[in-house]
Amino acid sequence: MTSTEQLAWFKSSYSDGGGGDCLELAQAQGNSRDLIHIRDSKNPTLPHLTTTPDAWSAFLTYATR
Repeated sequence: MTSTEQLAWFKSSYSDGGGGDCLELAQAQGNSRDLIHIRDSKNPTLPHLTTTPDAWSAFLTYATR
């Protein structure tokens, strides 16, 4: 498994950089499948959520309705 320090985290292009609430995402391969990692940009050392690309896509589809 990839450690969170080795992941390339990125913020949404909608983030204004002004210190507001924001999520960061990273994509990594592990155990022969891609994984999406999601964390709070204000507290990157806290536990983060890991999900599959299919589940993340389904969430985004639901959230943007």
